[in-house]
Amino acid sequence: MAVSRRGPRERMVFSAAQLIRRDGVAATGLRDVVEHAQAPRGSLRHYFPGGKEQLVNEAVEWAGHYAAKRVARFLAEMPEPSPSRLFEAMVRQWTDEYRSAGFATGCPVVAATVDRAGSAESTRQATAAAFAAWNRPVARALTEMGVPSGRAASLATLMISALEGAIVIARAERDVRALETVARELGPVLDAGAAPRD
Repeated sequence: MAVSRRGPRERMVFSAAQLIRRDGVAATGLRDVVEHAQAPRGSLRHYFPGGKEQLVNEAVEWAGHYAAKRVARFLAEMPEPSPSRLFEAMVRQWTDEYRSAGFATGCPVVAATVDRAGSAESTRQATAAAFAAWNRPVARALTEMGVPSGRAASLATLMISALEGAIVIARAERDVRALETVARELGPVLDAGAAPRD
């Protein structure tokens, strides 16, 4: 959805997420967000009386829900879903982005965690909630693919952790090698977690 189709508040949350994923929380200024969102200058205080911390937390929440929605899209595109195929799709989103647009951006949830989780309790809670919002649909999908429910949440955490770590390495190396490696190496482990179908 184009930024211009959203209302000013939604545009600012979306813009904050985009700027945080590129520059981190500390380097994302409120004026930058307003400019990126093409929002009226006075709207920031109106919509975000809690200031930058509130805006960051809402941007992180948006990112968690966005990642969760992507899981459903990935599954809808798979004729025969499997844990490894789901993980490959999650990884491919990033390899495609990095190959087409370069390595300038990462995950806004990770950026907020690194920049603020130690100094702002509300942001730590927001980042934890964002990861949980992403973990739930991955775990649910794994369960539907035959992974025992007691193991699905653990494998979902493994998938998200491996992906996020590989994103950080890919940005540092300016190479998708780490992303391709985690998809290749974790695929058999993930598929082995699914019970054979009759």
